Amino acid sequence: MNYRINPRTIHPPAAKYNHGMLSSKFEKILHSSGVVPVDIDGDTPDDIGDQAALVWNNIREILSEANMGLNDIVSVVTYVVAGQDLQSVMRMRDSILQGHTAASTLVTVPELAQKDWKMEIAIVAIS
Repeated sequence: MNYRINPRTIHPPAAKYNHGMLSSKFEKILHSSGVVPVDIDGDTPDDIGDQAALVWNNIREILSEANMGLNDIVSVVTYVVAGQDLQSVMRMRDSILQGHTAASTLVTVPELAQKDWKMEIAIVAIS
């Protein structure tokens, strides 16, 4: 079971995430690498919103392969190249997760491993 941790003694989260997630009585843990915006053919869309949608689609596929779902995600770390539209990236996260919240960190970086990549996401899922 995964439980949200948001103590009333500290300021609430600044967006749709939890300060912490406590997991107990679980059977499996999935740690992803940084999931990048590359489709099955090796192509990367130019638009940051399209990249975010593709990354989340790739995350869904990884979860599916592990017989897990989006609601099993307990931690999300999003890396976005500085100067990109952070709001579109976070709106896509919120849209995909459909009300599910996890611990979440957003980091801006000067660049990623490939010039065309404007973002990538690493997740931890527990069920």
